[in-house]
Amino acid sequence: MKIIGQEVLAKFKKKNVDARSWIDAWVKAVEEAAWQSIDDARRTYPSADGVKLKSGNVVTVFNCKGNDYRLLCYVAYAIQTIQVLEVIPHPEYTKDLWKARY
Repeated sequence: MKIIGQEVLAKFKKKNVDARSWIDAWVKAVEEAAWQSIDDARRTYPSADGVKLKSGNVVTVFNCKGNDYRLLCYVAYAIQTIQVLEVIPHPEYTKDLWKARY
């Protein structure tokens, strides 16, 4: 799959050294993947979750580095593309304010 928004990941890794190896492994796994659905993504990342928002968009959420961060993405399975939206700390994720951005 193609990843759009790797600059988001690079910026995050600069500030969050503890997550670098997880992000690097995720990038490698995604670039080698050919997921056709959330079920395929869950075979690699069992905690991946598609969150449907009021806007109608579905944001796929990956638990990053255990429970420390959440990686938010749009996944276009049909064209094999993932757009990285942002990576946020778990406490910020649980406030649900991110949902209004997408």
